[in-house]
Amino acid sequence: MKLRYFSHSSFQITTDAGQIILIDPFLDDNPTSPVSSADVSADFIILTHAHGDHVGDAFKIAARTDPLFICVNELANYCAHKGFRAHNMHIGGGHDFPFGRVKFTIAHHGSMTPDNTYGGEPAGVVLTIDGKSLYHTGDTGLFYDMKLIGEMTPLDYMLLPIGDNFTMGIRDAVKAVELAAPGLAIPIHYNTFPVIRADPEEFKRQVEAIGKKAVVMGYGEERAL
Repeated sequence: MKLRYFSHSSFQITTDAGQIILIDPFLDDNPTSPVSSADVSADFIILTHAHGDHVGDAFKIAARTDPLFICVNELANYCAHKGFRAHNMHIGGGHDFPFGRVKFTIAHHGSMTPDNTYGGEPAGVVLTIDGKSLYHTGDTGLFYDMKLIGEMTPLDYMLLPIGDNFTMGIRDAVKAVELAAPGLAIPIHYNTFPVIRADPEEFKRQVEAIGKKAVVMGYGEERAL
């Protein structure tokens, strides 16, 4: 399995079988993204919530590639009303897909589409693919049940925001790593806009100071997991 980081909260997962999964593909209006929506394709698109910097360019990509959207119920309905294929889920529920298992978790945030449609509850997502588990927290503040999430599914990777203001800042994100105890933490949702400026290397230093591992992925970087 390969993980590619496009910046902000946007990732591409490529499975061993060649299936492509996009998470929150915010690219064209993202000043830090090294790619545009025209450069990527998808078999599946997972959206953590409905904000414009997470739905992003999902519909542009879907119009070309006909992926299956995987989201909480209201957001899946919104995608379906736009004419796309969608699988409705909700927080606490899991489902097996051809690439692996998806389970949605709570996230403390909001979820309104750019056209002011209610997008359901914001969420994080735990993916189990090719024998590895990955927790993308979505946009969220710190919450103690991150410990429970890590206990229920031992996590190989945790992708979590550090930009503060709208989400966790570095201090809370380090605590989140302590609670969830992933094998490796990867910071996201920082430096896209001035209000969420943060130093990912400082996050890495603080995570290592509590005996955990972290890596800062460059924009456009792909890693084998």
